[in-house]
Amino acid sequence: MTQNFKALVLTYKTAPVAIREQVSLTEEASKKLLNFIRDYTTASDVLVVSTCNRTEVYYLAEKDFSAEIFKGLSLLKQIDAGFEEHFTFFQGPEAVQHLFDVAIGLDAQVIGDLQISGQVKNAYQWSADENMAGPFLHRLMHTIFFVNKRVVQETAFRDGAASISYAAKEMAEDLTAGLTSPKVLVVGVGEIGQDVCLNLAHSRLNQVKILNRTVEKAEKLAQKCGFTSGSIDALADEIAAADIVISSVSGNTPLITRELMSNVKILSHKYFIDLSMPRSIESTIEELPGTIVYNLDDIREKTNEAVEKRKASIPHVQAIIKEVINDFEDWSKEMIVTPTIQKLKNTLEQIRKEELARFLKNTKPEEAERLEEMSKSLMQKILKYPVLQLKAACRRGDAESLSEVLNELFNLEGHPEKSK
Repeated sequence: MTQNFKALVLTYKTAPVAIREQVSLTEEASKKLLNFIRDYTTASDVLVVSTCNRTEVYYLAEKDFSAEIFKGLSLLKQIDAGFEEHFTFFQGPEAVQHLFDVAIGLDAQVIGDLQISGQVKNAYQWSADENMAGPFLHRLMHTIFFVNKRVVQETAFRDGAASISYAAKEMAEDLTAGLTSPKVLVVGVGEIGQDVCLNLAHSRLNQVKILNRTVEKAEKLAQKCGFTSGSIDALADEIAAADIVISSVSGNTPLITRELMSNVKILSHKYFIDLSMPRSIESTIEELPGTIVYNLDDIREKTNEAVEKRKASIPHVQAIIKEVINDFEDWSKEMIVTPTIQKLKNTLEQIRKEELARFLKNTKPEEAERLEEMSKSLMQKILKYPVLQLKAACRRGDAESLSEVLNELFNLEGHPEKSK
């Protein structure tokens, strides 16, 4: 069954931002694509994963439905041909391995990224919502969840902050650990600023205000994260009210200067984290009493340590994935003989009931109960050996021949399936 698992993959490695934007899918769009695939192909167990760094479609089918899926994407996103060349096609074990690498964070732009695990889990939920998650996908995804748990428990792959924005969030939490209800000011909502806010949305820091030159962008992000927003014109007042300021504003000259800070009354310690390059916070403001500034070098030192730890854990993570995939492969092979096993069970159960009926005509209730129990126990023991042999044959790769022998011996194809 694994041999029929396929993946169409577009990532930051194969496509520029402009192309990734074209094929990026929201939850609603992902569900529409799932329905398109269901209506126009015979694929099952479909998973659509779409993030800022990737758009990927996984499915189970004997046939390659790449053309149909591309057609669905084109219609859904109203884009012309040409995007297809940025997709890579995987099949069989390669497709399974790639999904593991994505979900665990081995293929993430920031290695070990926790966010991608949640995004894959959401994609699985959408497949279930649209009745596109079959037994194969259910088993595969729960196997991945199991691996994720082992990786967290057994390795350092998820330890520390490996992205600038996540490291800024962690630093903000550390610096304000002694405050009851710290106030955070985020200045600028470029790519890094947005990531900082998204990370803060999942932290204990919930009093966050976002400032931006374009107020509408700040409002939109604030609404998404559950924060408040305002205009950058009120920068001095907002700095005065904040305990920690995180700035990621682009520009050739600093936005937060010694001159600006001369109008800010500092009643206690105030921390500044500058994520801009060139810097947006003038370093001389650290000369003001109670003011401490952290720059990109301080953050990178924190992220570099985390990245090195995560890289050192990769062989251990890969060993866990390999072990679990081998078990999944065994299960997948056993799925091939499941219909034969069910037919054998149904056939023997029917024989049991027919024979039992002949002996129960003149028996007492307690005798009938004992015969029922004994015959069921006998059937279980008779079934045990052929079932074990079929599963062993799967692992050897000769399940088909043994299935044929059982079909002929018990006339499974010709025997009506009355009992289940």
